[in-house]
Amino acid sequence: MSLYVMKFGGSSVGDTERMKRVAKRVVEKQSEGHQCVVVVSAMGDTTDELIDQAKLLNEQLPARELDMLMTTGEQISIALLSMAIQQLGHEAVSFTGWQAGFRTESEHGRARITDIQPQRVLDALSINKIVVVAGFQGMSAEGDITTLGRGGSDTTAVALAAAIQADACEIYTDVDGIYSTDPRIVKVARKLKEISYDEMLELANLGAAVLHPRAVEYAKHNRVPLIVRSSFNHNEGTVVKEDAVMEQGVVVSGIAYDKNVARISILGVVDTPGVLAKVFGTLAGAKIDVDIIVQSGVEAGKADFSFTVALTDREAALKTLEGIRTELPYREVTSEENLVKVSIVGAGMVSHPGVAAQMFAVLAEQGVSIKMVSTSEIKVSCVIEAGKLHGVIQALHTAYNLDTEEQAFVGGPQDRR
Repeated sequence: MSLYVMKFGGSSVGDTERMKRVAKRVVEKQSEGHQCVVVVSAMGDTTDELIDQAKLLNEQLPARELDMLMTTGEQISIALLSMAIQQLGHEAVSFTGWQAGFRTESEHGRARITDIQPQRVLDALSINKIVVVAGFQGMSAEGDITTLGRGGSDTTAVALAAAIQADACEIYTDVDGIYSTDPRIVKVARKLKEISYDEMLELANLGAAVLHPRAVEYAKHNRVPLIVRSSFNHNEGTVVKEDAVMEQGVVVSGIAYDKNVARISILGVVDTPGVLAKVFGTLAGAKIDVDIIVQSGVEAGKADFSFTVALTDREAALKTLEGIRTELPYREVTSEENLVKVSIVGAGMVSHPGVAAQMFAVLAEQGVSIKMVSTSEIKVSCVIEAGKLHGVIQALHTAYNLDTEEQAFVGGPQDRR
């Protein structure tokens, strides 16, 4: 008997008919002789609707109360799914995140898991019950309800799989595996049979939405096999594991993009030791993540440099920089939106020179100027204007021999967490 954690996102449980389909899928798994723990997100657009209602009452959205509100969406899902499973004649029990033993930091909105005490889950499994757990949530040491932030349900599933020593964690979504790029843009994208944790982590960090980076990190650290499958069919999915076999002749495994990008430039800063430490230390203190950093040179003792942040952090970053202007004088700060970061990823890149040059050539053929570049052993990222994104993705996909003759499967709207 194998133990599986099965995670279903918001689109998979978006209405009662889909909820019934998920219940049937879980019951099939148990009927095959397996133990099952199911992690679910809120139904469809429930979370967005709750936030919209909250904004009508308070535009500031107090963090603690927002967490209290948002976690109700998952609680609705777990109760309904447990009822649907019981209707099919199988025993099921639902647990909130804190009932399942998730303990977190106190920071609301993006708390990290500090400990999992899954005894109630294990006790229910021991008497052959299907356990249904609310994703995305936990409880702080102070007894406050917290949420895990974007991708929290993926993280819940992987962390729980590690804590109960599950044989695998299956992530069910609207696509039937991990593709070489977004199959909504490239219909002939290549479905990968397997991919390494490192490659998947790069793709996730660079914008591939099928798995969240924190979940992949957790899986890699705890050696939890991940399987990405579709909730809309029974097709074989993609396995994420430590060492994946690279397809012959394929150097680039995937192409990712991230529209949540803004570029900020600080111009005319006095070029003295500690300048970068001051700027980026202050941004880090404000919990603003910085991605690509480029210094464009020094003239008359003054330096200019640019960096990227999430578009959602742009205003906070500008406000933070204004706050240190008296300590660190500069001529001006500018920012740029309508950008996208396009990245190629592949473990084979390290031993194949010219991969980056080919990417630059493709972008040039598309008439696209490169604003910033970042590289590592297994990825190359370019920040470009967003207007030609689809054409760029399709051209890169063809250039790196990733096109197939088969049509990619996409079963429904994309899950948000």
